[in-house]
Amino acid sequence: MSFSVRSGTSRAGVTGAALAVLAIGLTVLAMGAGTARAATLPTLSITASATGVAVAGAHESGAVNVTAIAAGKLKEPSVVLVALKPGSTIAEALAFVKAHHEDPNYATKFGSLVWDAEATPGKGTEAQTVLNPGKYGVLLIEGEGAPKADTEFEVTKAASPAALPAAEATEKTIDFGFRGPTTLHDGELVRFENEGFVVHMDFAVPVKSRASAKKLIKALLAGKERQAFKLVTGPPQGFAGPLSTEGFQQSTITAKPGVYVQLCFMQTQDGRDHTRLGMERIITITK
Repeated sequence: MSFSVRSGTSRAGVTGAALAVLAIGLTVLAMGAGTARAATLPTLSITASATGVAVAGAHESGAVNVTAIAAGKLKEPSVVLVALKPGSTIAEALAFVKAHHEDPNYATKFGSLVWDAEATPGKGTEAQTVLNPGKYGVLLIEGEGAPKADTEFEVTKAASPAALPAAEATEKTIDFGFRGPTTLHDGELVRFENEGFVVHMDFAVPVKSRASAKKLIKALLAGKERQAFKLVTGPPQGFAGPLSTEGFQQSTITAKPGVYVQLCFMQTQDGRDHTRLGMERIITITK
């Protein structure tokens, strides 16, 4: 199964044309939401390396700050956290999705995608979520390929689970659109959640102006991705990678102020990008 956001048969279902532009600045992908204000939360650290993925830190239920760290030479690594159903394994989920055209929606037979972000060097990429007791699978995706490594770990029931800090704003993906404020603020703690019935992602690309944003949206609705992404002025901001229904993560906005187009590039069963069904809108990030 391929969950990469950079391939036409990937976890995000990105078209080849979109791939060319989203590749700009992928080293900062998922950094638009910055840190997670995690000083008071337990931390679950996932380290991705050439030898696989290692999980350390908080293994108890409750609110947690998940950190995805890239160690060594990896090409555009990302980490996917899957909450497995009782009796299921990550190997079963991968095999089933592979047998169904790499569509991550089929993973729901075995579990849910609950956290998804680019792994970065140093302190890593951080985002908060809540872990329930049970077994979890972790996938390491490198570049456009299928999962390079996977592992499993157990989350035990905490006697006193940590509480998730209240978000200052909530952005929701639905079938097929976005809900929530259209203005976000630098330094604001924002929750990104999927309330749709299928897997969605939450990305944003910067543009020069609202006029450019409208042109980009018009081109995407018409399926003219190459034309649309000529209007993009910088690297994409990955607020949340593909998440299953009710999946969420929250972090602090650190993206450069300006006008953005919020996007979901997942694909329908008949191969249409969600952007062709209305999953794009104009948002503004201010200081």
